[in-house]
Amino acid sequence: MKVRVIVSAAALMCAVVSAGSASAQQDGAALFAQNCSACHQPMGQGIPGAFPALVGDKLLLSDPRNPAYIVTHGRGGMPNFSEDLSDAQIAAILSFVRSAWGNSAPPIDAAVVASVRGAPAPPDNQAGLPFH
Repeated sequence: MKVRVIVSAAALMCAVVSAGSASAQQDGAALFAQNCSACHQPMGQGIPGAFPALVGDKLLLSDPRNPAYIVTHGRGGMPNFSEDLSDAQIAAILSFVRSAWGNSAPPIDAAVVASVRGAPAPPDNQAGLPFH
């Protein structure tokens, strides 16, 4: 009887974790559609000469602090979303785009976004990325 309860509890926890990941992915997709797709396009292909593609983008797929910093501070013509989106929302969007359209970078945690929000601009390295 005890073994069955433990196994059932473990199965329930796995189901909750899986549902949470799927939910976060859906939230990221919805938030991307609402906040980012007008410029970066619904499939992340961007608009040449105006808005960068997110598909295979070196900066997006690099150190997670790089895209988190850009979304919270803005860059070039991209607005600063720190006033409009929470750390969790930004993490959900970035996690979605880092795994969509053939991208295969790991998700970003809200703590990473919080760590760069309001941070001064780091010095650029030779690759032109804020963090290395």
